[in-house]
Amino acid sequence: MAADGRLRRAARAVVCWPPIALAGFAVATVLAFSWGCLWLGHYQHRAGVHFFQNLPRWAFGRGGTTIGAVYLTRTNTSDRVLEHERVHVEQWRRYGLAFVPLYLAAGREATRNRFEIEAGLELGGYRPRRATGS
Repeated sequence: MAADGRLRRAARAVVCWPPIALAGFAVATVLAFSWGCLWLGHYQHRAGVHFFQNLPRWAFGRGGTTIGAVYLTRTNTSDRVLEHERVHVEQWRRYGLAFVPLYLAAGREATRNRFEIEAGLELGGYRPRRATGS
């Protein structure tokens, strides 16, 4: 059992080693940028996020998907959402292609997914904003 845990930690250390993670981040970014161009998305850069909007609804998950440094969506580009997606860009930069299995292992339920929680559930539209005052 202990050897299995050490092996997992060693594997994570290798795939998350900054030179490897950054190479994976670059590959993911190129693929996402190509995907956005392929489906004739409208490219913009705002609030520190590169994104393609006006994509077909089937070209991304949920309200939008960040892959590498590129956010893909149809119309979900409010400043709050872009702030949420900017955190996902940093997660991609930190983990590279290892982000895909790590994200999937964290679960589909956004309110329990550590990466969505880190990015801010309310910013991403996963929880209604709390009323202020009264």
